[in-house]
Amino acid sequence: MTEDDKTIHFVSLGCPKNRVDSEVMLGVAERAGFTRVDAPEDARVIVVNTCGFIDAAKKESIDTILSLAGLKESARCSKLVVTGCLSQAHPEELAQGMPEVDHFLGSSDMLKLEGVLRGKAERMLVGHPANWVIESNDPRTVSTRGASAYVKIAEGCNRSCAFCIIPTLRGKQRSRSVDDVVREVERLAAAGVKEVNLVSQDTVAYGRDRSDKPDLAGLVARVADVRGIRWVRLFYLYPETLDDALIELLAEHPVVVPYVDMPLQHAATGMLKRMRRGHGGDRLRKLVERLRTRVPDLVFRTAFIVGHPGESDAEFEELCDFVRWAEFDRVGVFRYSDEEASAAYQLADKVKKKIASDRLRKLMSLQRKISRQKNRALIGKTLQVLVEGPSDENPLLMVGRHPGQAPEIDGSVILSGDEVRPGEFRAARITDATDYDLVGDVSESASEHDAPSPLSLSTPALHHRASDGRRIHLRTV
Repeated sequence: MTEDDKTIHFVSLGCPKNRVDSEVMLGVAERAGFTRVDAPEDARVIVVNTCGFIDAAKKESIDTILSLAGLKESARCSKLVVTGCLSQAHPEELAQGMPEVDHFLGSSDMLKLEGVLRGKAERMLVGHPANWVIESNDPRTVSTRGASAYVKIAEGCNRSCAFCIIPTLRGKQRSRSVDDVVREVERLAAAGVKEVNLVSQDTVAYGRDRSDKPDLAGLVARVADVRGIRWVRLFYLYPETLDDALIELLAEHPVVVPYVDMPLQHAATGMLKRMRRGHGGDRLRKLVERLRTRVPDLVFRTAFIVGHPGESDAEFEELCDFVRWAEFDRVGVFRYSDEEASAAYQLADKVKKKIASDRLRKLMSLQRKISRQKNRALIGKTLQVLVEGPSDENPLLMVGRHPGQAPEIDGSVILSGDEVRPGEFRAARITDATDYDLVGDVSESASEHDAPSPLSLSTPALHHRASDGRRIHLRTV
């Protein structure tokens, strides 16, 4: 491969944590002399970072791999690399079912990409899931728009939720040191990043695995003090009692956004017990009330699972009542995925997929009305907006996000009025609202002049029929 032909294309599937892993691999590729290209047809090397958490994610990963594999015949691609959670869970099955793939890396093998790109690597490079956690000196090229970046503060998880296979895919929790996280944030700020989104699988448990026992509130305070950082946002807080220091930061610190992402998963005590969540519905109500009371202008994002084994009609209605009561700002709903490596796979009383799908639609319809009301209540108000860039749907329109909108998973503010530039903060008067997005008029006189700077693993046949007709057999992990 000549120097002029060192082109690479990345596809990153799944969660923001996966995005960080992809950005590390992009940094590795650039260090090895490769140039990223937007079109896979123009790339000599294609890397697919997969998600293997639930059925739909697995299906998307496999179909994406097989679709891109066709470019080895019809385009320039000479090397296809598959990484991430799906290859971590099913390396041998994927290797056998996908001869077009040249190399397989797992969920902790990001730095091994360099050997692949230099042509000095074996085909199977899937290591132990707990072999790696990002460090500040690892290469990384941020791909998030609008002066925003995700920062992973820990890897893995020590929980034992019945429906989840993350500890199998990612290993036990490994928290980074406070100093190492701060060093990374300082470098990001020096490069023009103004918004930092702190992520891990279990953010509220940050530091508990370390001998020096750092706490999350101390880390957040240090990150928020980094010069140039304007917004700090927290993701994936487990629903347990939050300490007063963290709540005080959410309520009063000018840089810490009053935004809580806390997947609650359900509200019925019986369901929470079957899910092995370690608490009941009463504690969730008290937690929501405490946060709403203590944190002014709180934006609360959560997620629920419907169709988990044993979920009765009455328990689902209890969940709906809870959502009506809580009036969450953002809600994601997932249909239960029956993963063989999970404890829930052994439970009886499986819920039919059609019933689970109907419940998903009903809960999302309920939440859509709540979201619409909350958005319409913002009409006439002026909000601070971080400009991201052109809209994906209409490149003639510029979009941004207010503090209650997280990058890529929440809605946007469509901007009208004066010219704006990506990476700057502007004041926008909200003039219209949809279920999830807002329209804001940018006033030059009110602006702040900142320099811009999955497949089903059903018994007995564990397989996925891909879009090209082949059957990819996967055994349990």
